Amino acid sequence: MTRTGLLGGSFNPAHAGHRGISLHAARALGLDEVWWLVSPGNPLKPVEGMAPLHARLASARAMARRAPIRATAIEARLGTRYTVDTVRALARRYPRRRFIWLMGADNLAQFHKWRDWRGIARHVAIAVVARPGYDGAAHASPAMGWLRRFVRPAGQAKNWTNWSLPALVLLRFQPDPTSATRIRAADPAWHRQYRPLRSSRTTASNP
Repeated sequence: MTRTGLLGGSFNPAHAGHRGISLHAARALGLDEVWWLVSPGNPLKPVEGMAPLHARLASARAMARRAPIRATAIEARLGTRYTVDTVRALARRYPRRRFIWLMGADNLAQFHKWRDWRGIARHVAIAVVARPGYDGAAHASPAMGWLRRFVRPAGQAKNWTNWSLPALVLLRFQPDPTSATRIRAADPAWHRQYRPLRSSRTTASNP
């Protein structure tokens, strides 16, 4: 089985923080690679200010170079909009891979707003990476109230493929202060440097 981390997001744009989290998680969890799932459209984020998918995917590919990271828009090909549908579809499509969902503490704080979030937890193990300013809200969130009983020791993180689900592990690294919001504020037209791809039907196995 290929041990694969899944980091979903808008990547609007991708930045060093995404790369840092992915590489740290790969080491802590013993991952073979990390897939960045560049979302066609996040239901919890406003459409205004969202760059075109081709630009966000191109920025992710550029940031993922020379790393065990694959940037992909496979959700656009699968036709999935919600994470619960994506993880189920990936499990069916790639039976020789074991997936673990990666998220920052900011996402855990609002995880209870995701469609069928308990179903996600019952389908894949989850690794949460601490983020400055969000840890308090994450630990006090409704989702954490349910998930707390399933938390596994960080020292056993590399054994995640043997855990029964649901399973959650909290990882701590030196955070990267880079913010996509600040990047957009400094350069609202950042996406204009990327031309549309000839085809947006991008798979994770051929990013």
